[in-house]
Amino acid sequence: MTLIIHNIKELHGILSADVNCLKGSQMAAVDHIRNAFLVEKNGLIADFGQMDHNGLKPLMEKYPEAKTLDACQGLVLPSFADAHTHLVYAASRELEYVDKIKGLSYEEIAKRGGGILNSAGAMQKADEQQLFDEALERLSEIAKMGTASVEIKSGYGLTTDSELKMLRVIRRLKSESPLAIKASFLGAHAVPLDYKGRQSEYVDLIINEMIPMVATEELADFVDVFCDRGFFTVEDTDRILNAGMKYGLRAKIHANELDYSGGIQVGVKYNAVSVDHLEFTGPDEIECLLSGETMPLILPGAAFFLNMQLSPARTMIEAGLPVAMASDFNPGSSPSGNMQLILSMASILYRLTPEEGLNATTINGAAAMDLATSTGSITIGKRADFYITKPIPGLAYMPYYYGVSKIFKAFVNGIEQ
Repeated sequence: MTLIIHNIKELHGILSADVNCLKGSQMAAVDHIRNAFLVEKNGLIADFGQMDHNGLKPLMEKYPEAKTLDACQGLVLPSFADAHTHLVYAASRELEYVDKIKGLSYEEIAKRGGGILNSAGAMQKADEQQLFDEALERLSEIAKMGTASVEIKSGYGLTTDSELKMLRVIRRLKSESPLAIKASFLGAHAVPLDYKGRQSEYVDLIINEMIPMVATEELADFVDVFCDRGFFTVEDTDRILNAGMKYGLRAKIHANELDYSGGIQVGVKYNAVSVDHLEFTGPDEIECLLSGETMPLILPGAAFFLNMQLSPARTMIEAGLPVAMASDFNPGSSPSGNMQLILSMASILYRLTPEEGLNATTINGAAAMDLATSTGSITIGKRADFYITKPIPGLAYMPYYYGVSKIFKAFVNGIEQ
């Protein structure tokens, strides 16, 4: 199957194949072509460029088998790469949302058995088919809004059986969804009530039972830990990441959301693919990140929903770091997978330019999942992950006109959604 998309007002997000992320001042540039075309063939980007004065004729001669699609003067942009989600869950948590409105903090809700523990209770009772069906529907929803690659975590199980159940659902989603999916094992998301006062014993369970079983069934790409105040310590995190590394699981870390936890430093120590949240990030943490290749990954939806202080994205970029942004789609602290909204928040809340925001939610998001060689930009040979906008003035309109979808058609691996 070959498809020629023509009458593109502007084609954005063009990168050479050797660029796997953009750092510092590099993030402010987005290569683009006006009056463009793009050719998709067998799920990959096969060709693109500027239309010449002869219009479609030369392209039809070059690709005689191709169908054509008129972009109607919309923009074409690379699809979003959402590198942090918890979209496999058993129940929503809108009652806790009301508690937040009344003034309870994230930590207060967690201490009384809500939050993650609430989701864990529902997960342990959940039917695997129901989990799959509901998660597949969420994937379809985010694909229509422009996302083509996504990381999905376990972590609402908190028992061996329930964690494995979640990861098996994610494995099935990988096989049945067109999206590129990465799986993270997050057994260290919270300490179960059964292990209250015995946190080190729960860490032992993760290391000695859960990780070996996850690895034996090849259920995860990454191992993740919630390293923060009131959750897992640096010492706990070090032990878990070391165990995961022995089984070939690269690290991703929930770090510094609630305090200066040391999570960034332990993530860099283990060459984590990303450290995520980062509301509490100062000069020492930035210096540490500059010493390694770990991607700083910011989650605007969670900070917005919980009314938390914001990560210093502008300072990170000015220091020369790359920055990625993701949705944190989950039922408790960020119940939305709308990456168009995250792109708007990048500019509105974090003062990123539209170009920086686009790079943070595409190529750098892909890098935060170790997927940048196959998606995240308009590059010949990469997956045909892109979307066509409705007719809009230009790139800046994407974050500016927030709250509605600007997408005309979205493609994931060459398949229209």
